[in-house]
Amino acid sequence: MSAIFEMPIDSEMLTSDEIGQITGCGRKSDQIEWLSCNGWTFHKTRAGEPVVGRLYARLKLAGITPATLAPATGWVPDFSGIR
Repeated sequence: MSAIFEMPIDSEMLTSDEIGQITGCGRKSDQIEWLSCNGWTFHKTRAGEPVVGRLYARLKLAGITPATLAPATGWVPDFSGIR
């Protein structure tokens, strides 16, 4: 899985063309509908265009749910060995 993180990233966000390729839709309203229906996390610009993070898209397209990468609980230091 580390190979996903080692690939170079040109931009932090997908381009409009890349979002169009993923969704198969040209209009931004249709792209937003597709992204929502398929469970993608995205933001919208003031112009109403969907914004998808490149790393998120790589993980999603690889079948990895980004939420599963985060630990269920926060990290807690173990001070039991300290006297």
